[in-house]
Amino acid sequence: MSLIESMLSERPDGAGTDLEAVSTCVIACFDCVQVCTACADACLSEDMLGDMVECIRRDLNCADICAATGATVARTGTRYSGYEGSTAALLRACAAACHQCAEECAQHAAEHGHCRICAETCRRCAAMCEQLLAVMAG
Repeated sequence: MSLIESMLSERPDGAGTDLEAVSTCVIACFDCVQVCTACADACLSEDMLGDMVECIRRDLNCADICAATGATVARTGTRYSGYEGSTAALLRACAAACHQCAEECAQHAAEHGHCRICAETCRRCAAMCEQLLAVMAG
C-alpha cells in the first residue's frame, strides 16, 4: 500500500469511489511533476536550446497542471466532485496537458533520453487521470 493510499484510507470521510484509482492517480501526477520539471531543466542544458523552447514550455505547463491536479485529488479524492465537478475538470485538463507534453517530448526522444522518459511518464499520468475519470463517471 502506498503512503497516499494509507493516508486516504484513514480519512474519516473516505476517499470516494475507488481508493486505488485515486491513489494511483495522485502518484502519477506527482511523478509527472518531478519528471517534467527535470526534463525542462535538462532541456536548458542542451546545445540546441532554441530547438527545445516549446518542449520546456510544455514541460513546465504540464508540471504546474499536474501539481494542482495531484493536490486536489489527494485532498478530495472523488468526494464532492461528481463527474462534472472541479476535480473532473482538473483531471481532464491534466490528461490534455500530459498528452500535449508527451507529444512534444516524443519528437525529441530519439536524441534526448530525458524527453523519452518524460513522454512515457506523461502518457502514464494521462492514462491514470482518464482512468479516474472513468471511475467517477460510474
